[in-house]
Amino acid sequence: MLRDKAKSGGSTKQGKGKGVALVDSPTRVAPLTSAKNLPPYGAQHRQDALWKGGNEALPPRWHQFKVGGSGARYLDDNLVMVSWNRPLPGVRLDEPGELIPRCEWHISPLGRSYFINHNTRTTSWKKPVPDRPVGSLTPECIIECHSRCIWSLACVGTGCNIMSASGDGSIHQWTRDGEQVGEPWRGNWGSVMSLAVSPDQTKVISGSADGRLRLWNVKEGSVVGDPWKGHSAPVRCLDWSRNTREITSGSQDGTIRQWNPNTGRQIAPPIETGHGFMCAVKYSPRGDKFASCGQDNMIHVWSKDGKLLIEIKGHKSWVYSLCWSKDSAYIFSGSGDMTIRKWQSIDGKELVVLCGHTNSIRSICLSPDERHLVSASSDCSVRIWDLKTNQQAGDLLLHDDELLALAIPSDGRSIASAGKDKKVYVWSFEAALKQSGNQVRSDGKLKRHVSSSNDIFDGSPLPKRQANNKGLTRNGNEFWCDDTKNTELRHAALHDAQRDDEAVESFLSKVDQAPGMQIPKPRQQFVSPSDAEVAIRRVIQTHMGNFPPRLFDTTTGLLHDRDAQINAFKTSPQYQELLSLTIKHADHRSEHIKEAILVYFRYAMLSHRWEGKEPLLQDIQDKVVYELDPVDGVHKLQSFCKVARDAGYRWAWSDTCCIDKSNSVELQQSVNTMFVWYRHSALTIVYLSDVSRFSKSGALAESAWNERGWTVQEFLAPNVIIFYQKDWSLYLDDRTPNHKESVAIMQELAYATGIDLRTLVNFRPGMRGAREKLQWASRRVTTWQEDIAYSLFGIFGVHLPVIYGEKKQNALGRLLQEIIARSGDITALDWVGKSSEFNSCLPADITSYEVAPCKLPSPSEDEIQTAVSSLLNTTTVELASTLYTVLCDLKTPRFAQCRLSLSCMVFPVTVVRRRRDEDHATYFTYEVKAEGLKGLVIITEDKLVQFSRTRPARQAFLLVRPWDRSLLELPDFADDTQSVDDCTLSGSLSRGSLAGLPTEYETDDSEAHLRALRLIVHLGQPFAAFLLAQQWGGEYKRIASDHDIIAQVRETSVRHMMDIRTLEIL
Repeated sequence: MLRDKAKSGGSTKQGKGKGVALVDSPTRVAPLTSAKNLPPYGAQHRQDALWKGGNEALPPRWHQFKVGGSGARYLDDNLVMVSWNRPLPGVRLDEPGELIPRCEWHISPLGRSYFINHNTRTTSWKKPVPDRPVGSLTPECIIECHSRCIWSLACVGTGCNIMSASGDGSIHQWTRDGEQVGEPWRGNWGSVMSLAVSPDQTKVISGSADGRLRLWNVKEGSVVGDPWKGHSAPVRCLDWSRNTREITSGSQDGTIRQWNPNTGRQIAPPIETGHGFMCAVKYSPRGDKFASCGQDNMIHVWSKDGKLLIEIKGHKSWVYSLCWSKDSAYIFSGSGDMTIRKWQSIDGKELVVLCGHTNSIRSICLSPDERHLVSASSDCSVRIWDLKTNQQAGDLLLHDDELLALAIPSDGRSIASAGKDKKVYVWSFEAALKQSGNQVRSDGKLKRHVSSSNDIFDGSPLPKRQANNKGLTRNGNEFWCDDTKNTELRHAALHDAQRDDEAVESFLSKVDQAPGMQIPKPRQQFVSPSDAEVAIRRVIQTHMGNFPPRLFDTTTGLLHDRDAQINAFKTSPQYQELLSLTIKHADHRSEHIKEAILVYFRYAMLSHRWEGKEPLLQDIQDKVVYELDPVDGVHKLQSFCKVARDAGYRWAWSDTCCIDKSNSVELQQSVNTMFVWYRHSALTIVYLSDVSRFSKSGALAESAWNERGWTVQEFLAPNVIIFYQKDWSLYLDDRTPNHKESVAIMQELAYATGIDLRTLVNFRPGMRGAREKLQWASRRVTTWQEDIAYSLFGIFGVHLPVIYGEKKQNALGRLLQEIIARSGDITALDWVGKSSEFNSCLPADITSYEVAPCKLPSPSEDEIQTAVSSLLNTTTVELASTLYTVLCDLKTPRFAQCRLSLSCMVFPVTVVRRRRDEDHATYFTYEVKAEGLKGLVIITEDKLVQFSRTRPARQAFLLVRPWDRSLLELPDFADDTQSVDDCTLSGSLSRGSLAGLPTEYETDDSEAHLRALRLIVHLGQPFAAFLLAQQWGGEYKRIASDHDIIAQVRETSVRHMMDIRTLEIL
């Protein structure tokens, strides 16, 4: 087994010009002078039995360890080199991969390693290092302290300090400048081989050669509690779960163990990985799974409970290192086969292979912005890879020996690397990228600069008067023609005019007064300034109807109403330019005006959660927001306006102070049109006040912003959205111009909200999928109870009165009534919980939609055809066709004045019997039987009248199946995604089943009969039923249940399905 390197004993002496003397050893046989000095280049040494025990024993400071079933290996503690060959005097050992080319590793007669370098024709006790090319990058800092190789690195704290774990048994913490922080952490546990910092930066877990884990308090630098025992071999890899509630460790014993950091106890049985020697284990950023790798050349992906999800094969040697992309979609791996590979985490598909290293890749890391991957190798180099081009970026970063560890701070400014040379090198990331290709990058910048300049300047100087009218000169050749007859009029018009529009009007009036004057183009191509102003005003009124009536002017900090916004536009240079273009291009004026208005009035919206004292309209009106005392919500508002201004948006809107909440008419209008405002915003800024700068992926999902009711429409409606953290830095430092295009952030939001990616990016409001949309809001909270319904108005595209004080049951009831009445969608009736006072078919609270809708298994096509064949007799076909016709003629649900008219298939209840011993229970269990149905059990908090056929009740109870038109298998013309082929039954189905129909039905109506029989098969499947109790006026009320009531007809008999009614439900 692999052991720690022992501390050197004895003394080191300098020979007389012939090299360094051997270290004294208590196990050495009587010294031989011929073995003290380094052999000359080309000398052959072969002497056996020069150490105690002869060839049966190992030399001093050598150890044997076993690797799985692959036999023994031998470790030289002095050099941390490993050999398959048993060391014997004069033997040439077999790790050329760990040496630079044309070098050999030998063992001296006394058991000490020496090296022959054929490049320089020398021998040395010191392992040869590669030559550093002239001009190669030098580190910003080299930290020297450890006496043995450095196995692991990590970054900790807001200052991005570096932690190093070494074979000398110590852990050190350093600043990036190489200053030691606190005292080293030491113990008598041997080599510290792995290290991981908790996501909250307060604790560190370390793994040692003794197979134990130790938890450290970063601030105090002390061990927390006793070591954690479990592994039987050195702990090679560690990782924390994203929520800091679990730690996973991997060992040379081939197992993964999961630990509770609060107790130090294992929380699950050990996982036998099959890797043999474990090298890496990493949680996905989402925290729902982790990946592992090791000696077997494979990567395993596991669920949190230890279930193997996939095996990823492709590497041809040990897999030493892993990392995940922030969105958990990809895994990167570094291997002894000298390649880095990118895999899809969901199925293990290989996407990219990066080649370039000349020896094993021991560690890899992704940069915080995920633009680059950094790798460290046994070839003594660090390489940076551009993940967009999949090519190496910058020059090699060279060490003096093999590398084992890498770390990149969260700010991405530097790279820390370490390994067998016992040093930590700190490199500038920026300098490393600039080290090669500087000329190319400079040329690229120059070209972009020149291109943008040409877009602005046309390169030809203009006379002073012409420059003042350069819009006309550039675009109005029809007007400023070269006809010499017009020369005098042109000069007169320019002389009299101060602006373009005045010049045009002056010229046209002079043309009218000049008899016989010819102009190249008809006058109707030009309009007067007054007509142009009318046209502009008309377009403004049309488009600004979709904009908020109050907006902040981010340049001045003042809040403007609609009139003030328009006045600001009229005094702007943009308005004068638009007016000129409108005068000269009458045939394209609508396009010009719309484009100019949308550009000038584009605005940014704020999405946030209210906290503490937020500024209201009366606090901001007629004041410069930048001059207010920056406390509480004012500071947030000031920062929002500055961010919007710096992003190029003149106008900005916040719900705290841009609505007059004392005006009920304005408040109602705002609630009903807020979705439209967010939809038409040029940018929506989401402010996550509880997400710190150094948060990692997953913080968005845990933010309180993600729990609020109003924020659903605020992230669904906008086309462009950007998330900001507490200090107004970009979330995850993601610099994507639109975070709806950031796969990492959108996947995190999808995971947190349960809304699929396509809907998040391209949401369209409407009634379709009502039940799913209600589920999105089921776990949200609002300050005012009615807002949980009002916040969904825009999602469903409805406009309803806003009546604060009506209570949530009434507000939610009115919304659901509108959805069902307009769409006929009865999925909103699929819920469990308590009934609403608004209507008993509706829930009292939106949380009743939290449980996924009831989805029962559907029969396969083969099962349907078999069932249809069994129904092929004349009586069944006649009844089925009659039932199909009746159901086709049923009206969609009608919902008005709190009364629901619902078409149902009715099954009268014949028996209601309560189970015993439930007299004092909160919920009661009833055995229920109904005509034509199998017996079933219903659990409800309502006390029902018990009755049977022999003791009937005066009150009637019904089990009903609400009618769903989709069972008719008719085309849904409301679905714009439906193809023509969807409008008919599949050819194989219709032809195969029609052959079995009785002869008298083999007519043009055969397909209709087939649909009827298929309907009967569907109606024979289990369904979600409602229990209704009749009221004194003949109406019904729904009896709520705490779970879905699943019913099924006793047999597929059409007669049991013929009781079709439209019931009034209160």
